[in-house]
Amino acid sequence: MTAPATTAPVPPPPGAPPTVRRRRWPAAAGLAAALLAVAVLGLLVGARPLAPGFVLDVLTGAVDRTSPDALVVTEARLPRTVLAVLAGAALGVAGVLAQGMTRNPIAEPGILGLNTGAALAVVLGIALLGVDTLTGYVWFGFAGAAVAAVVVAGVAGIGRRGSVSPATLALAGAALAAGLQSITTLLLLTDPQAFDDYRFWQVGSVAGRDLGIAAQAAPFVVAGLALALTCGPRLNALALGDDVARSFGRAVGTDRAVCGVALVVLAGAATAAAGPIAFLGLAVPHLVRRLAGTDHRVVLPLAALAGPVLLLAADVLGRVVTPPGEVQAGVVTAVVGAPLFVALVRRRRFLR
Repeated sequence: MTAPATTAPVPPPPGAPPTVRRRRWPAAAGLAAALLAVAVLGLLVGARPLAPGFVLDVLTGAVDRTSPDALVVTEARLPRTVLAVLAGAALGVAGVLAQGMTRNPIAEPGILGLNTGAALAVVLGIALLGVDTLTGYVWFGFAGAAVAAVVVAGVAGIGRRGSVSPATLALAGAALAAGLQSITTLLLLTDPQAFDDYRFWQVGSVAGRDLGIAAQAAPFVVAGLALALTCGPRLNALALGDDVARSFGRAVGTDRAVCGVALVVLAGAATAAAGPIAFLGLAVPHLVRRLAGTDHRVVLPLAALAGPVLLLAADVLGRVVTPPGEVQAGVVTAVVGAPLFVALVRRRRFLR
C-alpha cells in the first residue's frame, strides 16, 4: 500500500540561490540586532532626549517613577515601543500571507478589504454607540476586519469546485474595499463629531496608546503569529499553483483558509490597535525575500523581525523631523515607503 498523498513533501518554490540561502542566519541576526537598536532609540529619542542610563534606571525601578522624565518613559515611550513591535510583526507577516495566498507580489492586507472593514466598524461604533476611546476602537476594528474577510472569502469562493482563485480573491477584496470606503465616507460627512473622533485613529500611529491597548492586541498577535508560522509549507505549495499543489496532495482550499485566518487575526489586531499603517505589509515581504530567498518557512519568521524594525524606525523618524512636534508613523511609512516600493517594483528581480 502506498503512503497517503498528503504525506508527499512539498519543495520550496525555486529562486533562492545558494548564496542567498547562506545569508539566512546572518539576515536573522542582523534584523534582531536592528530591532534591538531601534527599540532602544524609541525609548531615548523624542522632544525630551533622555540618557540611556536614566532610561535603564527607570525600567529597573532604580529611580522615582513619578518624576516627569520617568513618566515620559513609562507612560509614553515604552507603550508605543511595545505596540510598534506587536503591530509591525503582525503587519509584516500579514503581508507575506496576503502575497503568498493570492500569488500577487503587490498584495497586502488592504487588498482584501481588511483595512476598510475595520474603518467602517470603528465609524459605526463612534456614530451609533458613542465609542470614543482607543480601547473601544480595538474591538470594533478587529470585528470589522474579520467580517470583511469572511465576506470576501464568501464572494470569491463561489467558483469552480468552491476554490478561490487569486484573481477572484483580489477582485472581490478591491470591490468590497471600494464599497465599504464609500459607506464610511457617507457616514463621516453626515456626522462631524464622528469624523473628529475617527481621524485620530485613521491616521495610523503608535503614539497616544497605553499599555492597555498593547495588552489587548497582544493575545491576537501572538496567536496569529503562531498560526502563521505553520503556513510556510502551505504557502510554498500555493506558490507552485493550485494544480501542482493538489498533485502533492495538498488540500488547497484548507491551506488557503488556514492562512486566511492567520491573516485576518494579524491584520485585524494591528489595524484595530494602531490604525491603518500603509506600506509595511506591502514592502516587508519583498525586502525579506531579497535577504533570504523565497522559502516561506524562512520568510515568515524574518518578516516578524523586519516589520517592527521598519515601524519603529518610522516612529523614531517622525519624532525628530519636525521638533518639538512629530509626524505620525503611518504618515512616515507612506511618504518614505511609497517611492521605495516603486523602485523595488521597477527592479523586477525583487518580484519573485
